[in-house]
Amino acid sequence: MHIPDNYLSPGTCAVMFAVAAPVIAVSAKKVKVQLKEHKELAPMLGIAASLSFLMMMFNVPVPGGTSAHAVGGTLLAILIGPYAASIAVTVALILQAFLFGDGGILALGANIFNMAIIMPFTGYWIYNFLRKHHHPSIGTVVGSYCGINLAALMAGLELGIQPLIAHTASGAPLYNPYPLAVTIPAMAFAHLAVAGWIEAFFTYVVYSFVKRVAPNEIYQNTMVKDTKKGSIKYLIYVIIGLVVLSPIGLLTTGTAFGEWDNAELLQRLKVEHISSTVPTGMSHGFNYTALFGDYTIPGTSLPIGYILSAITAILIFFLISKVLMSIYGSTNKAANK
Repeated sequence: MHIPDNYLSPGTCAVMFAVAAPVIAVSAKKVKVQLKEHKELAPMLGIAASLSFLMMMFNVPVPGGTSAHAVGGTLLAILIGPYAASIAVTVALILQAFLFGDGGILALGANIFNMAIIMPFTGYWIYNFLRKHHHPSIGTVVGSYCGINLAALMAGLELGIQPLIAHTASGAPLYNPYPLAVTIPAMAFAHLAVAGWIEAFFTYVVYSFVKRVAPNEIYQNTMVKDTKKGSIKYLIYVIIGLVVLSPIGLLTTGTAFGEWDNAELLQRLKVEHISSTVPTGMSHGFNYTALFGDYTIPGTSLPIGYILSAITAILIFFLISKVLMSIYGSTNKAANK
């Protein structure tokens, strides 16, 4: 679901940034208020971003030779609220794009809208509705399943409209060459049949674990409560477990639909007798080389590089949370004097 650069036209990228920016701004403002009242939210933001980042490393095969992955947007919303979850997933997506080359830089607006806005807010609304009707466990499953599928539908729409809005005078697509009739079924099938269930499984398992060992960590649609260090350690155990297991994501060799590089896309276009060339806008588009592209660390084997990439991301999230703790810890002390 990480749309790379050059699959969307510059106009589409600009529109998606314009749509996503106000929501992220409002989310950041609300999280800032929460942090001023409860600095303990800071480590939870770091943990949440780590959970989402790690969940997205577990690629699973999809029939047809592609792959998909969970995101954790609804899970984070259940743990820290939809606004904080939106910020946490956004931070994870930014790090993935700039440091690991997973998702485009120009396409960040679209990826943030799909995974950091649509998913946590939709998933949490469904979960909260069922929770109020005394079915929180069902809410986690239904909310997470619907959240990721709606996000996938949006990605399919964004990709599929490209041949309609960006093409040459002769009608040849300039960016993503696949129309809506291809992109929506492809994204829908991958997530309805596979990724949605993986997302629901992850969400339910972690939710059930947290509910059992640290029930106060579950967001109650009120101001975030104080977080005890003893309860945070259980989530840290989950993160450590995911880091150790992260190389499992390497077992899936197929590339997710709409995330191919130009060489792989060209091969597909030739095999499918669609075109003998990559669309012009893609072949002459924006190119960014990430430091640890494809989660590889120079001088290490792929599994070790994968684990080191996960650890690197977690350390960055930890440092960000420490900075927030320092800033808002000082603010709280000054306010209490």
